[in-house]
Amino acid sequence: MRRLLLQHAYEVLVLVQATLWVMAGYWGHRIVNRWRLMAAEREARSLIENAERDAASIRRAAEVAARSDALTAREDFEKQAASKRVDLDEKEKRLIARDAGLQEKLETLIRREEELRESDLKVAARLAELERLKGDAQALIQQQREELNRLSGFPPDEARHQVLHRVELEVQAEAATLVRRSAQQARADAEREARRLITIAIQRCAARHVNETTTTSVPLPSEDMKGRIIGRDGRNIRAFEAASGVSVIIDETPQVVVLSGYEPVRREIARLAMAQLVADGRINPGRIEETVQKAAADMEETVRQAGEDACARAGVQNVHPEIVKLLGRLKFRHSFAQNVLDHGVEVSQLVGAMAAELKLDVPLAKRVGLLHDIGKAVSAETEGSHAIVGAEFLRKYDEPAEVVAAIASHHEETEQNIYGVLASAGDAISASRPGARAEAAGVYLERLGKLEALTNAFPGVERSYAIQAGREIRVIVEPAKVDDNAATLLARDIARKIERELRYPSPIKVTVMREMRVVEYAK
Repeated sequence: MRRLLLQHAYEVLVLVQATLWVMAGYWGHRIVNRWRLMAAEREARSLIENAERDAASIRRAAEVAARSDALTAREDFEKQAASKRVDLDEKEKRLIARDAGLQEKLETLIRREEELRESDLKVAARLAELERLKGDAQALIQQQREELNRLSGFPPDEARHQVLHRVELEVQAEAATLVRRSAQQARADAEREARRLITIAIQRCAARHVNETTTTSVPLPSEDMKGRIIGRDGRNIRAFEAASGVSVIIDETPQVVVLSGYEPVRREIARLAMAQLVADGRINPGRIEETVQKAAADMEETVRQAGEDACARAGVQNVHPEIVKLLGRLKFRHSFAQNVLDHGVEVSQLVGAMAAELKLDVPLAKRVGLLHDIGKAVSAETEGSHAIVGAEFLRKYDEPAEVVAAIASHHEETEQNIYGVLASAGDAISASRPGARAEAAGVYLERLGKLEALTNAFPGVERSYAIQAGREIRVIVEPAKVDDNAATLLARDIARKIERELRYPSPIKVTVMREMRVVEYAK
């Protein structure tokens, strides 16, 4: 029983102890929560106070910034207003000054108008006085004229004719003297220097000349080859002409076939193709077309190589490939039997030598000399002279402006620069050397006939003779109609007319001869 009581008491004690612990935990928890709540309230109050302080600070800063911005804006406005006031003041001053100037000009115009009015009155008075003096002068002239007619015994028309004839003779004599003096002075000043420059250029360029002709005939190994070239019903010859663009002439000339074509490069391609066909022996339309195409490809390389060789010989660098190719085509062109490409190289050397003596740009001068006749390679395809056509072609490939201008003017078709003048001189030197150019007999005789006919058309010319292969014209005048002074003027007029109306390869010397022959017989 006691044990049960003790056990019950123990259980009660445990229950009381648990109750006490529960109550202690409850009240402890409430105390902790109350403390935490108070701490949170204190922190909230602190945050609110800090926020209020920050808001007040921000508000004060915003007010300060607003006042500062307003002050800055006010200062800017005042500055702009002051600047505008200054501008308005200046404009007002200028308007006042302009008004004053206009007023002054108006006053000046009024004074000028009054002065002009007074001048008009004075001019009217002077005109009246001049009319009166003119009438008096005419009366006096008429009186003197009548007195002169009375003293001379000639009628008025005869007297006027005598005076005019005497004045004409005096003026003609003075003009001839002036022309002779000017020509002598010009020769004395310029001929010495010109001779020096040209002599140096010629001596430094000792080029040899060979009269070359483009071959238009192809030799054949036998007469049977002509039949192969013609082909059945002429199909081979038609195929060759269509592929090459040249005409094939087969005549009775033994073992020769002639190729006829205007374009020299095309004719050379045809010659090469025909030579290959003759050497091969297989001639048919397919073979002809293949051979002509191969010859054309070989010709392109030949033309390019010829242009590069010419540039190397002339010492000209940095030439556009298209210009080099067109320059090489000149190898197959001839002017009076002179090869145009060799002529260009020689002119380049001559112009370079003269430019060196004149302290000019030697490479530029050589470039002008080499390319001066490049238009001859395209002139058949384009309208215009070879000088203008060549200049336009070079302009497309960005050649220097001085080179283009010089080439366009080397035949005096446009205004010449110094390099154009040198190119003209070099061209004339190269063309006029003995053996440089040949001329067909018919063309030569026709040119001499025109030269003599042009000279004989002048009044006072008795007869004329073209000598020195057309490089000089001897003119014999009638001494009774042409005196010494008139002979000087006649020579100059003949030279100018030859320059205007004739084409000739070299300068022509005009020599006027006047002599008086008196014949008497002793009996």
